[in-house]
Amino acid sequence: MTNPLRLIVVAMMAVAASLSPVFAADPPQVFTLDNGMEVVVIEDNRAPVVVQMVWYRVGAADDPAGQSGIAHYLEHLMFKATDTMAEGEFSSTVEANGGRDNAFTSWDYTAYFQRVASDRLGLMMQMEADRMVNLRLDQSDWLPERDVILREREQRVGSSADQAFGEQMRAALFQNHPYGRPIIGWRHEIEQLTGEIATDFYRLHYAPNNAILIVAGDVKADEVLALAQQYYGPIPAVADLPARSRPTEPPQLAERRLLMRDGRVGQPYVNRLYLAPNRRSGDQRQAAAFQVLATLLGASSQTSVLERALTYDQGLTLSAWAGYQGTALDQGYFTLGVMPATGVSLQQAEDAMDRVLAEFIETGVDADQLERVRMQIRAESIYRQDSARSRAESLGAAMAVGLTPQDQEDWINIILSVTPDEIITAARSLDRRASVTGWLMGEDQ
Repeated sequence: MTNPLRLIVVAMMAVAASLSPVFAADPPQVFTLDNGMEVVVIEDNRAPVVVQMVWYRVGAADDPAGQSGIAHYLEHLMFKATDTMAEGEFSSTVEANGGRDNAFTSWDYTAYFQRVASDRLGLMMQMEADRMVNLRLDQSDWLPERDVILREREQRVGSSADQAFGEQMRAALFQNHPYGRPIIGWRHEIEQLTGEIATDFYRLHYAPNNAILIVAGDVKADEVLALAQQYYGPIPAVADLPARSRPTEPPQLAERRLLMRDGRVGQPYVNRLYLAPNRRSGDQRQAAAFQVLATLLGASSQTSVLERALTYDQGLTLSAWAGYQGTALDQGYFTLGVMPATGVSLQQAEDAMDRVLAEFIETGVDADQLERVRMQIRAESIYRQDSARSRAESLGAAMAVGLTPQDQEDWINIILSVTPDEIITAARSLDRRASVTGWLMGEDQ
């Protein structure tokens, strides 16, 4: 959340992305292969298209100490040669069959996907299974790709004050947990990554018993299961798969403040991150209260408490935002922020933001406003059913952090049942001692 002009939209997208397919006619069907690979099928027969996603339960927070960026680096290397495919052949084959493919890395997972015509699913499984076990790396593969990663980091972080500011904010928020490391990695550690390090990481984590296969679209569950058994079933499980044991946060006793100056900043702003609960399997009410709180405070200009008070009523800010990210294995976080209007200092804008939050806690939740937010959330959930990929992504992200399909199915109903008292309790629990407040400004501001 480093581009404040997009934060309102991003907050609403985060709500929608976490919502379950509760309105879908057909619930997901779940199977487990003999080698431990989970298989999830979401039948959606409206168009002859299918999405295959393979999620590995390993991400940037699982990078070994001193090797930040290795999970993301391996994601890039997965498109190199295997024992049976040349470099680039995977994506060119997908394209030749009228499809699209890509991949992404988060702190908790790495995912690969293809969207193709339904009758090409078997081919996609064949290729994806191949690179699960047969990736081949030599120096001509990994060394140039490491340079690509370094350029990518420079383009993202080196050329963007917002990105660099966000990176520094997370590093200050998480004092001990690896969520404070950037997904792409720190530059000085990326420079030390090698093909051997990547191969060791690959052999340890890329295994069927550490993966979730999600297939969504114009398919039948029994046919998907048969294909999965044919292509993924023969791959042996990794016997010594490591437990996902990560450092935990100590009690945080002191509020942190961060000031960053950058000559490229045209409009300064204030952003604050708090530690917050994550979604927990079988017990999601606390997380749901934070999700609704974020939506009430800053997700939409029509319903946002911060936006209405600070931008429209008082004219103190150009924009205001709030957000919550709780779909995480270990720890969630909550954000508040404001971009001051011309002539308003960062301190004045921050004080006004805190004043509105305090007034919200004191006066409570407006019933009409809460009902509008519930309608928005319900509508967004319905709209997302038009996309098989969206359904696969939201379920995959949930399962990769330990939630179940039933948790995901229940999530929106829990959100819609959150009470005003639960929302205020969540707001009161935002602890400045477990937060970092950052000011981003120009060199001469």
